[in-house]
Amino acid sequence: MLNRTVYFISDGTGITAETFGNSILAQFTIKPRHVRRPFIDTVDKVHQVVREINHTTELEGRRSIVFVTLVDSELLAILKTQCKGMVLDMFNTFIEPLETEFGITSNHRVGRFSDISKSQEYTDRIEAINFSLAHDDGQSAKNLEQADVILVGVSRSGKTPTSLYLAMQHGIKAANYPLIPEDFERRAIPASLAPHKAKCFGLTIAPERLCEIRNERRPNSKYASIENCRHEVAEAESMMRREGISWLSSTHKSIEEIATTILRDIRPDRLMY
Repeated sequence: MLNRTVYFISDGTGITAETFGNSILAQFTIKPRHVRRPFIDTVDKVHQVVREINHTTELEGRRSIVFVTLVDSELLAILKTQCKGMVLDMFNTFIEPLETEFGITSNHRVGRFSDISKSQEYTDRIEAINFSLAHDDGQSAKNLEQADVILVGVSRSGKTPTSLYLAMQHGIKAANYPLIPEDFERRAIPASLAPHKAKCFGLTIAPERLCEIRNERRPNSKYASIENCRHEVAEAESMMRREGISWLSSTHKSIEEIATTILRDIRPDRLMY
């Protein structure tokens, strides 16, 4: 299935088409080539992308899979009638039955983000991203009272990507703080975090996986040695148990799974964000 291409065609960013399409494709053990074509909002552009898809289909000898989120009926008709790929019209598949069910017509808005910059949610999300960047890796202890969550764990356990995902996708102000040998010697979380312990959530990781990740960064160092990784992970987990901090292992979990667990435990209201 490697010689099969999947297109995500949209009159906006294509994020909706790609996200939904990938969710469907994840049900199959295939690894197709992904191509996103955003901002297909004119007749010329749709003809151009049709030519590209048809060329790819002929070249590969198999129909390309085409996930489409086009609002303009004229552009959609051109794609459906002239494209040689397998076209999956995601909007009409769901919107038309919902219009019938609700008894109203959808707004047929082009582009999910056409007016989002004016919304409070968008402003909150930008503020959350700035907050998470400013409080990455324990570089600042200021304004921690504003944090929705403070991620703690050993270095390279997945705190930074999780913090940024929470900020970008859910508008969560997430700080993260690395647990270091000095913290283990004191047998207590850093003093700056103590007043905010209720907001803390721990990430741990299998020592073997941690060793692999750290060796990519600093190969053959004590920092990356399996003995040190086992020691730090064990100490971090012991600290979290003593302090009553909820935690999970990032070893076999995606960022999305980690973030959802954190939201469920710390900010369940944001599961509907």
